[in-house]
Order: sequence, then C-alpha cells, then structure tokens
Amino acid sequence: MLIFLLVLLAALVFEYINGFHDAANAIATVISTRVLTPRQAILLAAVCNLVGAFLGTAVAKTIGADMIDIHAITTGTVFAALIAAIVWNLLTWWLGIPSSSSHALIGGLCGAALASTHGDWQVIKWSVIDPVKKTHIGLWPKLVKPMVVSPVLGFIIGAALMALLLVLLVKARPSWVHATFGKLQLVSAGWMGISHGTNDAQKTMGIIALSLFTATKSGAFDHLPPALHFLRMPVFNNIPTWVIVICAVTMAAGTAGGGWRIIRTMGHKMVKLQPVHGFAAETTAALVIQTASHYGIPLSTTHVISTSIMGVGATKRFSAVKWGLVHRIVWAWVLTLPITGLLGFLVYNISHFLAHAGR
Repeated sequence: MLIFLLVLLAALVFEYINGFHDAANAIATVISTRVLTPRQAILLAAVCNLVGAFLGTAVAKTIGADMIDIHAITTGTVFAALIAAIVWNLLTWWLGIPSSSSHALIGGLCGAALASTHGDWQVIKWSVIDPVKKTHIGLWPKLVKPMVVSPVLGFIIGAALMALLLVLLVKARPSWVHATFGKLQLVSAGWMGISHGTNDAQKTMGIIALSLFTATKSGAFDHLPPALHFLRMPVFNNIPTWVIVICAVTMAAGTAGGGWRIIRTMGHKMVKLQPVHGFAAETTAALVIQTASHYGIPLSTTHVISTSIMGVGATKRFSAVKWGLVHRIVWAWVLTLPITGLLGFLVYNISHFLAHAGR
C-alpha cells in the first residue's frame, strides 16, 4: 500500500510537471504574437487542458495496457518509470529544450519493465494482434511509427496551410490580417490546449490505472476497509472517474504554473511569428493531435507543435527558421527514449536493491 501511495504521488508530480513543461505547446505562439499576455494565455491553456482531459480514455488504455505485458510487472516498475520521466522532464525544462513528456514516460516504463523481468524483452509488446479488434497494438504501431510520422505531418501540413493562407490573403490589408487572425488565434490556441489535455493528461491516467491493477493483482488491496474498495482494479478495463478528475485538475494546475524557459524557446527563438502564422501552426498541431487521440495514439504534442511552427516559418523563407536551435531540439527528441529507458532500468534496480538491503 505504501508503494502504491508513492506511485500515486510520483504520478501526480509527473502530471504537474507535464503541465508546466508542455504549457508552451499550447501558448508559446499566442504569447509571441502578443495576441494574449502571458497571464491570459496561461489561464486559457489551463482551462482548455482541464476540458480536454475529460474527452476520452483511448490514449490512457494504450499507455496502460498496450505497450507492455501488464501481468509481468509490479507497482515498483511503475514507480521507477515515473521517476525516470520526471528526471528527464526537469532536466530538459532547466535547459529550455522542448522534449516529449510522452516519450519520457514510455521510455522509462520500458526500461523499468525490462529491469523488473531481468531483461526479458518479451515484456515489451512490439507489435501484437488485438484478439477483439483484430488490429495491431504495441510499441511499434502505436508509438514508434507515429513518433516519426507525426512531426513530418506537422511540418508538411503547417507549411501547406500557411501557403494556402498566403495565397488567399495576398490582396488583404496587413492591418486587417493582423486583427482578424489575432481573434482567430484565440480559437486555435484554445483548440490546441484542449488537444494537449486530451492526449497528455490521459497518459498519467493510464499509468495510475496500471498501478491500481498491479497493486490489486499483488494483493496489496486485499485488506482495505470498505471505504477504499474503489481502489481495486482486478481487470484493466475502464479508467476510474476519480483518476480522470485528479489527473485533469493536476495538469491544469501545472499549466497554470507556466514554463517560461520552453515558452521562450518555442515562441521567440525558433522563428518570428505573426498572428496568422500562430493560427496556422496551432490549427495544424491541434488537428494532428486530436486525430491521434481518437485512435488512442500517444503522440508527442511537443514534437507536433514544434514542427508545425517550423513548417509555417519555412514558408516565409527557409532561413527564417533558426536551424541551429532546431538541431539541439531534434537531438533531445532522439535521445529521450534511450536515456529514459536507461534511467528507468537503473532506478528500478537501485530501488529494488535498497528495499531488500533494508530488510
């Protein structure tokens, strides 16, 4: 029971950090174009993240049950995964580099799962057939392929949408364009915030549900008083309502905490944006993320909005994007899965050693 409480605390810490770490996803462009003040933008993102977190649980089920063999891990595995993801998120936030909280969590979970099964790679579901839906599930179709495809789509669709807008607005007065898209960007920023909440908040829901399942399976909840029977989860099926609520509120609180280092990188350092560019980037990212959430695909919202901004910026002129900074960001993306996987593996082994040494 103590380990479960530690996992729950770590999960909420991760969700809070995810909120302020990824706040830039929804509000960097709307701040950089000066459509909203930072305080107004953070409030908008917090409210929209809260709303989005209640819109479905498909991604939560993917994280909790489709990536690894849930019958082969323990609550300690989940704890190690969360610690690995938290460490990576804090490091990249301190450096001001946009990185994927989603990939950090998944990498940590895979590394910790390998450690808890003594290096049995079969614990990771690379690609298997769902016996009910007759569709492929697992790490490759649900994460690795979208990890490559979604940033490319963000860049291409962002560039295409911006090019279309430039053609349609070629004869429009700049003042009218600025004023009109300043208003439209409120809509696109709100949609981006909802999309972020829908995809990202569900990941922690899945992790908490996974810890409930493993704790129930291990017998940790066998002697709970009747008032706490709601914690039992003998079958990984529907995500409990209280888990959805607590994750939604925690992410919204984290978003309200800001995340200025990453906001400066995405909103000011990568490319100079006007309201029409911000509208195109946010609309593109929201469309890609919302589609993925519908199919239960845990995308990196950071990757998608970043490449959408790059695609939009490239339509101004290719040199408008600061590709040296992009190079740093891409390296962070590439390193996230292996580093968090190693961290998850190490954290599990260290915590396992300390737990047995104290007996």
